[in-house]
Amino acid sequence: MNLQQPPPVIPPVHPDVQMKPLPFYDVLDVLIKPSSLGGSTAQRYHQEKYFIFALTPQQVREVCISRDFLPGGRRDYMVQIQLRFCLSETSCPQEDNYPNSLCIKVNGKLFPLPGYVPPPKNGVEQKRPGRPLNITSLVRLSSAVPNQISVTWAPEIGKTYSMSVYLVRQLTSPLLLQRLRMKGIRNPDHSRALIKEKLTADPDSEIATTSLRVSLMCPLGKMRLSVPCRAVTCSHLQCFDAALYLQMNEKKPTWICPVCDKKAAYESLIIDGLFLEILNDCSDVDEIKFQEDGTWCPMRPKIEAVKVPTQSIPKIESNTTVPNVRGPRKCRVLDYLHWSNKLDSRGQTCLGMVRIA
Repeated sequence: MNLQQPPPVIPPVHPDVQMKPLPFYDVLDVLIKPSSLGGSTAQRYHQEKYFIFALTPQQVREVCISRDFLPGGRRDYMVQIQLRFCLSETSCPQEDNYPNSLCIKVNGKLFPLPGYVPPPKNGVEQKRPGRPLNITSLVRLSSAVPNQISVTWAPEIGKTYSMSVYLVRQLTSPLLLQRLRMKGIRNPDHSRALIKEKLTADPDSEIATTSLRVSLMCPLGKMRLSVPCRAVTCSHLQCFDAALYLQMNEKKPTWICPVCDKKAAYESLIIDGLFLEILNDCSDVDEIKFQEDGTWCPMRPKIEAVKVPTQSIPKIESNTTVPNVRGPRKCRVLDYLHWSNKLDSRGQTCLGMVRIA
């Protein structure tokens, strides 16, 4: 009995794939919708696929207006043509992910890919960091001539990938900070409730926490907080500085909380209203302590007074005469050391000197 094998599943040309939004880019237009690279998992060799897109006169104008000339004849664009790859998964928005042995040509010219990152441990295959690709420099900025993208990759068993092309506007960290402020400030009572929850005695625990010490210094720059924030997904009270966090992710996007090392995506950041109040109320302390009722007090460093032991000072009788000192003057000067009954500001006995001419 001959059993017919089912035909291989052909991935859809435009799968219902959504790319994860990138905080530092606003999408202006979709030039190529997420399209499956396809290919049969039975094939072991490299495959190649071509994609065509064209720009409208308005899109060309937006890109050209945003052009900035850099030293060395290089050009930079704030409005860019962006190429992205991801897994063909529809369960949730996808992060950038490259297929194996990826090779890209734009209008016949090879596009350089990001370098490999060091493997976490020996024996693990090196991978390129998934990130969007700015192909603007190789695109024909004309509405009369279409653009061609050639993608070559090595198929993987059980995995299919999609590619897409977008017209985007690059944003800056100050603009993202402005948008974060526009989201509003979290009510201070929310943080107070979190403090009370953390300091509530656990009946099953033998150790009760009655206070929490929190630093007003940013763990990133070791400087005093300016815009205190944290992710809503974080369970700790400690904040980090929003401006510095955005600047660091603008250079190298990781979006990892510097306090708990967990994901702290831009859309989950919130400015803490209670910490803003504390920073405005006390400008001379770097640490505070929260009490069980949600109140707080500054933790000022203690200054220890240096006490001089009385035994180290030789006792001098009041009638002891210091030999007179002869100088150019004709008058005789006698110095007398005596003990005073007065105490100085530190509570120590004063040793006085009386000069008699």
